[in-house]
Amino acid sequence: MPIKIFRNIHVLIGFTLLLGSCGVSKSLKDLPNISQYEANVTERQQLTDSTYLLGTNFLTKNQQGLYELYVSGNPYELGLKTGSLTQELFQEQERVFIEKIDDLVPKKGKQKLLRKFLAWFNRKMYKHVDEQYKAEIYGISQYASKDYDRIAAPYPRVMYFHGAHDIGHALQDLALVGCSSFAAWGDHTADGKLIIGRNFDFYAGDDFAKNKIIAFVAPDEGHKFMSVTWGGMIGVVSGMNDQGLTVTINAGKSKFPLMAKTPISLVTREILQYASTIEEAIAIAKKREVFVSESIFVGSAKDKKAALIEVSPHNFGVYEVENGNQLVCSNHFQSAAYADDKKNQKHIFESHSKYRYERMEELLEETPKVTPETAVDILRNKNGLDNKRIGYGNEKALNQMLAHHGIVFQPEDLMVWVSSNPYQLGEFVAYDLNEVFKNADENQKARPISIANKNIAPDPFLRTLAYRHYERYRDLSGKVAAEEKIEPSVLSEFIAVNPDFWEVHFLVGRYYYENASYQEALEAFETAKTKEVTTVPDMEALNKYIKKTKRKLK
Repeated sequence: MPIKIFRNIHVLIGFTLLLGSCGVSKSLKDLPNISQYEANVTERQQLTDSTYLLGTNFLTKNQQGLYELYVSGNPYELGLKTGSLTQELFQEQERVFIEKIDDLVPKKGKQKLLRKFLAWFNRKMYKHVDEQYKAEIYGISQYASKDYDRIAAPYPRVMYFHGAHDIGHALQDLALVGCSSFAAWGDHTADGKLIIGRNFDFYAGDDFAKNKIIAFVAPDEGHKFMSVTWGGMIGVVSGMNDQGLTVTINAGKSKFPLMAKTPISLVTREILQYASTIEEAIAIAKKREVFVSESIFVGSAKDKKAALIEVSPHNFGVYEVENGNQLVCSNHFQSAAYADDKKNQKHIFESHSKYRYERMEELLEETPKVTPETAVDILRNKNGLDNKRIGYGNEKALNQMLAHHGIVFQPEDLMVWVSSNPYQLGEFVAYDLNEVFKNADENQKARPISIANKNIAPDPFLRTLAYRHYERYRDLSGKVAAEEKIEPSVLSEFIAVNPDFWEVHFLVGRYYYENASYQEALEAFETAKTKEVTTVPDMEALNKYIKKTKRKLK
């Protein structure tokens, strides 16, 4: 399995010892001015165990397990309504996220230092978040769990959560994400219309991705929009507005920042709410100071094409294809502004970003006329370049078998397809924004709002022995990585259920090495080296183990 969020969090905790409390108190006391907003929010009405109504706003769960949320109003109302309707999902998401951190930092003393670090790191964020979004976050925070006030009061705590995605990206050495996006238009699609596909491979544990919310938001100001989100999150990682403008985000290589500014998901939220063209999206992105490097993938029905807005704390670039009809994006920058960026060049060389980029190009070349269905096929592809078997869960694959969601947009028709669990293998559920927003305020029964006859079927892979083997591999991987004594039959099964994945053999080799079975360790390491190793640092670690093992055998 890929290394997860906060692998080196202890380094951050140690760094906290060097920090003072400068500016922290002021940020913790900052509150938005909500007096300017009317907020007549009544008690929600529960219709079933997963359906709630609040006036004409609602939350319901569809048969694929996705929650569908519709809210309208001013910023404070949006927050209060979202918080009220999704409070159980929000509190569960908080629990999952904080328990994940507690597992990684189990000692109470270090947890206390981590809280101090978060307060210090986020000390200036409030100065970089637009007042309307502060009001919305404040509204949601009224429904936060009281169980975690030890970390921070509800409002600053929810504000912190909006920067967690950015911190994960800044810690790119932690291999948190490997998102992949592509667009095709003109004579590269079946009907000439723009199609965009993306996998959002943000992983913070299986439970984090369990309760996905498809939010449909009708703000009093700006454009109506949809986004794929989770409880407590008002930012946008994947979404489309009623003008046919789409945004998705792909992490770039960042230095670790010393201060949070505007979370990238709030930049994309602003773009979605107030832009209708690529030019307008660029103008909004230029206004905001971010604290990580990110590619904002923008698709536009009005422009009939897609472009990349590449932002970082000290640079800004825009990348558009000339005389072409497809755009591909993984996790490195492509614009002229970053041509000489050494960190970006190193990332291209060392990471799996370029490999996935080339795989998307390869699959698009094999798909001369892209449709929503073939776009989903590309997102679900599990093999490497030249269709090589590289093992299930390899981050060089487009389908890394861990995605929070996959999504396909057809902006000119205001159509969107969102994956259901597991990963992006489940049914892709279809929504028509024209219909959703036309009928939402008249929907008094909170019925599901997807279009069943346009859904894209689940991946047949779900019904295969290979899929069951992959799930067994996931069950065993933690055991092999952590336990001191493992039966030989378990190690044999571990290899058998995912034999093409280099990391399986590496983990077996490491187990043997730590138990002084050096000949078996060497054989496992050398087998791992014959597979598609994910990154240059992974290969270096593997070679280091081979060298150490050979010394032990002398």
